[in-house]
Amino acid sequence: MLEIKSLTLDIGSERILRDINLKVAAGEVLALCGESGAGKTSLGLTVMGLMAGQVQGEVIFQGRNLLPLAEEEWRRLRGREMAMVLQNTDDALNPVLSVGAQLLEAVLAHGLFDRAAAVLRVEELLAQVGLPEHKCNSYPHQLSGGERARVLLAMALANDPALLILDEPTAAVDTITKAELLSLIKAISPGRAVLLITHDLAAAAVAARIAVMYGGTLVEVGTTPAVLSDPRHPYTRGLLRSFPNMTTVKDLQGIGGEGGRAPGCPFHPRCTQRLALCGHKIPALQLREDRWLACHRGGIVPLLQMRNLGKAFDGQWAVAGVDLTLQEGESLAVVGETGSGKTTLARMIMNLLPPDCGQVERDASLADGAVQMVFQHPRASVSHRFSALEIVREPLDIKGILADRDEIARAMIAEVHLPVDAAFLARYPHQLSGGELQRLVLARALVLEPKVLVADEPTSALDASTQAKILRLIMALQEKRGLALLLITHDLALARKVCDRAAVMLQGRIVEEGPAQSVFTQPSHPYTKAMVQHAPQLTGVLPSPLPGAAGTASGGCPFWPRCPESLVVCREVNPPLVADGQLRIACHLVSGQGSLAG
Repeated sequence: MLEIKSLTLDIGSERILRDINLKVAAGEVLALCGESGAGKTSLGLTVMGLMAGQVQGEVIFQGRNLLPLAEEEWRRLRGREMAMVLQNTDDALNPVLSVGAQLLEAVLAHGLFDRAAAVLRVEELLAQVGLPEHKCNSYPHQLSGGERARVLLAMALANDPALLILDEPTAAVDTITKAELLSLIKAISPGRAVLLITHDLAAAAVAARIAVMYGGTLVEVGTTPAVLSDPRHPYTRGLLRSFPNMTTVKDLQGIGGEGGRAPGCPFHPRCTQRLALCGHKIPALQLREDRWLACHRGGIVPLLQMRNLGKAFDGQWAVAGVDLTLQEGESLAVVGETGSGKTTLARMIMNLLPPDCGQVERDASLADGAVQMVFQHPRASVSHRFSALEIVREPLDIKGILADRDEIARAMIAEVHLPVDAAFLARYPHQLSGGELQRLVLARALVLEPKVLVADEPTSALDASTQAKILRLIMALQEKRGLALLLITHDLALARKVCDRAAVMLQGRIVEEGPAQSVFTQPSHPYTKAMVQHAPQLTGVLPSPLPGAAGTASGGCPFWPRCPESLVVCREVNPPLVADGQLRIACHLVSGQGSLAG
């Protein structure tokens, strides 16, 4: 129906759209998403022939390139074959004409109806968009925002166009009205191509596909479920982290830096995995597996990949065959009981313990010192003979960084919101509070500007108020510096507020792993369910203790002695970690092997 090829728009010396390639099929709703200033509205107006400027490329509609058309031909198309609902509902309607008069004008404009038929068509349009007939006599100022949006949609539908462009049709309306408008958009989509321009990702969710724009370019295009559940471009992930909705549990995070247009990849000034190449070469939009991506690195990069990682002590596996990936810039929680192998896993990642099997693969971009750790007991991890300044400066001393060491250390101490006066910098660990010392060891871990931070129970010894401050600080530093965070904790309530993904460990194995909202709100493994049930609540009601004791399994699934749903097969066969959509689960009940229990 609509195909955009190599579309470029220049206004004066500024490039507004750059090499846009996009298709919208008949009967399809395509959502065009991105921040304000991304070029979404400019693209819609260019397709409609309403954008002043120098346009190159092709806009092919129903097999014909529209760009060479004369203005008279454009006028015949607009409102008849193609229509657009503009963003600002307050200014889009004529304030001195009634709703009925404006709808009648839209119907009569192309001569497809005589006046009597046009009057009937107006009645049909009002019914189609869910407005009572008496609204014909109302003026725009007498309508609510939702009613004005419906009138504009009715005007666009007046001559049953094959292409409909909707620019922020649900902006500034309440949630109930928004849901009604989105249902209406879906209802009118069969048989026509719909381009839905929006910054509202909940509105975009009704579309079949999503195209993400940044700085006048497309950076990611894919099916809606895939893009929203598994974003591949760093910008798309940032958009999702910034969007408040009722299905996520993590606190909101923004995108570091400021928007704008830059040479090379337009997102590179804000991208935390950028290369030198990104600053001067524009990445092409290329098909990578199930997604179109414009990224020199092929999308979000895996920084650490644990392959069959294992460690045994006295013949007992503390970590047994762990496969886990930490992606650039993400937060991954590793949760589980005391003794489940979390800290041992962290120490192998840091090369503090040699693995007995498997390996940790690091991305080639990770330099020496790019992976740092905050240890569980901060007082035991620093020398009591060092002052605060010396504690933070020590990694610079070890690396042989000679210039401006004190200045770099002071700047890092200030960044974690600690004083930098001489009196504080001269204090020793025993003179610091728990919160102050935790901030100090965080500054020490970050002073070499790592890409990965492994945090082992970083707030377990702190009061709730100090814990909240430390976690907000870590999230702010992650946003600013692009850190990938591996958070090791037994506190599920904490992990669900901080992390993108979660991996649940039990006796050295991963038994469930996936998006944090899925793991913590709809757990699949009985062990994860038990952990969620026993997580801290302010109700005063304590859950029933689990039967049996940890570590009593002699074979099969390590959880079976305490599992209320265990089968015979659970005692005999340790279930493999099996992929189930976005999740990986090691459970016979989930994998279907429960039928083996005779």
